[in-house]
Amino acid sequence: MEALPLAFTTGWASGINAYACVLILGLLGRFAGADDVPTALTSNGVLIAAGVLFAFEFVADKIPYVDSAWDAISTVIRPTVGAIVAALLSGEASTLNQAVIATIGGVVALLSHAVKSSLRLAINTSPEPVTNIAASSGEDIAVAGVVSLAAFHPEVALIIAAVLLLLGLIGVYVAFRFIRRGYQRFKAWREKRTGPATGSSAV
Repeated sequence: MEALPLAFTTGWASGINAYACVLILGLLGRFAGADDVPTALTSNGVLIAAGVLFAFEFVADKIPYVDSAWDAISTVIRPTVGAIVAALLSGEASTLNQAVIATIGGVVALLSHAVKSSLRLAINTSPEPVTNIAASSGEDIAVAGVVSLAAFHPEVALIIAAVLLLLGLIGVYVAFRFIRRGYQRFKAWREKRTGPATGSSAV
């Protein structure tokens, strides 16, 4: 279970930006001497593919509504990448341990993906690009920082990733409560405004 902290952290990062996670891990393993990074992630093919896909997501993730469409497409991709990376990290562990670690990576990736996509839906209720760009840039920085830390200090990165995941879940709850209250106030205002008009027209 030595791979568990790194699997959890990369699972969280994969749920936010799977391609950035794979790209950063691969680069650190190839050029920075991060020994825990699986060799499979350091190959030219993986680095090039991850780099191209990250570049595409870097742009798409900052455009209102396009980001939510991209999140929908990534619902299967991000958890799958999280599970695959976690399985690779388990290395020579027993079959049961590999299954447990891969499951943790996939489940954490699914949770963080759900947090990200839900918050983006909330942000898109105000379809100006500034908040989307700020949110996406913050996510990119967080993924880069946490994954880089995880490659050398996985236990510390695990704590940070767990805290970020918890804060994200709380953020989703608060955001949708706020949106629901706003919608209810708007609905009440609309009914109050249209009610007298309907009555007067009936007279």
